[in-house]
Amino acid sequence: MQAEDMESSMESPNLEFEYGDTDTLTAELSELYSYTEEPEFALNRDYFEEDFRSHARGRRWTELVVEEQKTYVMRLLDALEVTDRDKRLKVARAILYLAQGVFDECDTEVDVLHWSRHNVFLLYDMGIFTALLELLSMEIDNNQACSSAVRKPAISLADSTELRVLLSIMYLMVETIRVQTEDDRPEWRAAREAFKNELGSPLYNGEPFALLLFTMVTKFCSMNAPHFPMKKVLLLLWKTILFTLGGFEELQDMKVRGRERLNLPPLPEDSIKVVRAMRAASPPASAMELIEQQQQQKRGRRSRRPLVKQDSLDTYNERDPFKNDDARDEEEDPEDTDSGIEGEVDPLDRDVIIQPPPPPPPLRPPTERVNFPKGLPWAPKVREKDIEHFLETSRNKFIGFTLGNDTETLVGLPRPIHESVKTLKQHKYVSIAEVQIKREDELQQCPLTLGEEDVEETPTEMLYLGMLPSLSQYVIALLKLLLAAAPTSKAKTDSINILADVLPEEMPITVLQSMKLGIDVNRHKEIIVKAISALLLLLLKHFKLNHIYQFEIVSQHLVFANCIPLILKFFNQNIMSYISAKNSICVLDFPHCVVHEMPELTAESLEAGDNNQFCWRNLFSCINLLRILNKLTKWKHSRTMMLVVFKSAPILKRALKVKQAMMQLYVLKLLKIQTKYLGRQWRKSNMKTMSAIYQKVRHRLNDDWAYGNDIDARPWDFQAEECALRESIEKFNSRRYDKSKNGDFTPVDNCLQSVLGQRVELPEDFHYSYEMWLEREVFSQPIQWEGLLQNP
Repeated sequence: MQAEDMESSMESPNLEFEYGDTDTLTAELSELYSYTEEPEFALNRDYFEEDFRSHARGRRWTELVVEEQKTYVMRLLDALEVTDRDKRLKVARAILYLAQGVFDECDTEVDVLHWSRHNVFLLYDMGIFTALLELLSMEIDNNQACSSAVRKPAISLADSTELRVLLSIMYLMVETIRVQTEDDRPEWRAAREAFKNELGSPLYNGEPFALLLFTMVTKFCSMNAPHFPMKKVLLLLWKTILFTLGGFEELQDMKVRGRERLNLPPLPEDSIKVVRAMRAASPPASAMELIEQQQQQKRGRRSRRPLVKQDSLDTYNERDPFKNDDARDEEEDPEDTDSGIEGEVDPLDRDVIIQPPPPPPPLRPPTERVNFPKGLPWAPKVREKDIEHFLETSRNKFIGFTLGNDTETLVGLPRPIHESVKTLKQHKYVSIAEVQIKREDELQQCPLTLGEEDVEETPTEMLYLGMLPSLSQYVIALLKLLLAAAPTSKAKTDSINILADVLPEEMPITVLQSMKLGIDVNRHKEIIVKAISALLLLLLKHFKLNHIYQFEIVSQHLVFANCIPLILKFFNQNIMSYISAKNSICVLDFPHCVVHEMPELTAESLEAGDNNQFCWRNLFSCINLLRILNKLTKWKHSRTMMLVVFKSAPILKRALKVKQAMMQLYVLKLLKIQTKYLGRQWRKSNMKTMSAIYQKVRHRLNDDWAYGNDIDARPWDFQAEECALRESIEKFNSRRYDKSKNGDFTPVDNCLQSVLGQRVELPEDFHYSYEMWLEREVFSQPIQWEGLLQNP
């Protein structure tokens, strides 16, 4: 049995996971509701039907023509403005029932989604979103609800009823309108564009809608409003940013257009397509697997399985048809056989195995193999800085002096160096960030000559401008929530309670109810991690494309708020069990639960969960967190050293056990940047990982990631690097956004009349205390007029 377990762990199946902006629409809608909220579906229906019966005289909502539906929605809109709080809540529940797709009149889940889509566009057309926004602002500023929630020892669903209803309608509107379908009507497409512009513009109190939600997050984390339903807020915030700024496909298009505007050469490849075409590598063997393998070798039972070349090493080596997989295995360095590499055999026994073996069965159908690229997946890249460094070293060696940043003059250098420089220049890649940094330096040096910068008012720019004053608070609040929701976090008395919108008023009394609540709480935490990881990644990617220094300030706030150790702590768990977690009850998921008869729940049905091979949201969260970690550490020596100091290599190596190509790629990237600092012994005993890095991660020509030759030349001064970066960021923000501050080059007005003639804004109550001000500031101040006559 033990041998079977080991074999199954080595041969874990590839996960058929397709990464995207979001999961399916049904899954995204079902995650809005916790299982504890399930009785409220019937409540929404009852309030709607109670009001609708008097209006429709026996007819159903689906039987009305559009004009009649609009008339009824107008009636609901008027009723939203009544002063009675309970009546307002009943009307809001009726609107929520419409947004949920009048499920009582539908027979299938498809019908529910169809009517939900129809009703949401109708509600938007009638101006419901603006009315909801005013109600949401009132609820946020409701000090009475906040103070009573702060005093309560235990907060439950009942404390956030109004907020949950409002946020649910808004989420359904944003998510439904955001998703495009082929059969959308022209007026719906126009409505989508209008809604997108509306959400991204500073129309709500002079700031984008996302900032109101960020304010809710910070208010919740400062313990001033513990009753806020944080999961719904975070989901709505993520979807609002995704809708207004754009997802990963739009980002790629924006990047292509940005490079065209700057007259830069096109991207060497579409990274999304390359990653989708990759195949997962077999995970490195664990210590127990290696011991078992060695024992089998000693007994003389050499199985064929370990000798079949693992995926990581055969994906791109199809050029040479005469070199079979096993022969390549045997050509590895003999000294590596002792260092714990899976798939190796004793050198003395090699002659036994060199017979041509039968070809191993293909892991996938041959038709799929054709689509994979030959050779390495990524085109190599070289930075201008790398060429300068290479020429500086070469000139010092052959001529004895350097020429600064000159990359053209090759006089006195031998022919091979000429060839090397030519190859480096062929693969030179100039990023948008490098152009932006260069332009910023020019604007700092010549403010008068170059004049004011023309900044395009994009949704990203407007969001950054709104977030800038409280950026650090937003980042810290999101990381606090991420820490509270992480499965590795221990419950502490001082940690924030993120379960306010999942715990029922009456705690469970039976084992079955406890099991259901346990699943609900775990699912709730997973959804929060998913929303925060996707939100942070989107912000980093959009800010980086908009301006590199906007990205750098968010990155620095994340690093200073301990984001790097937090993500490593998240991965310091059994990641395979996290990804295959079954924290869902299919029969309770919306819209299934409102269409079908509810079967009786048993302990067995709760434990069974779904039949999926993996949990989509957890794998999505893991990939997002790895991508965030990559963005924070890329080209930052001091932050890379933090990965080494926090002993991230074994944690990341365990994450390679997940057989999903995209996740493995980002783990390998993180291992690559720190390989040179892990020592020769680590590299020697992890040659399979090194090979996977070589094959899956982009090559930077003349980057000695695998050898570690320049370690002594690079002192680690975290503070100096971060301070230099902070100085550049502050200069950028001051130049671009600090309009109130008079710069060094602002002309000085020396004319007495014009200075005295300027209107000065005085506070309203100034004339009441004018005499006191004169006495304090003028008459009682001794003025040494003789000082003007003396020489300085």
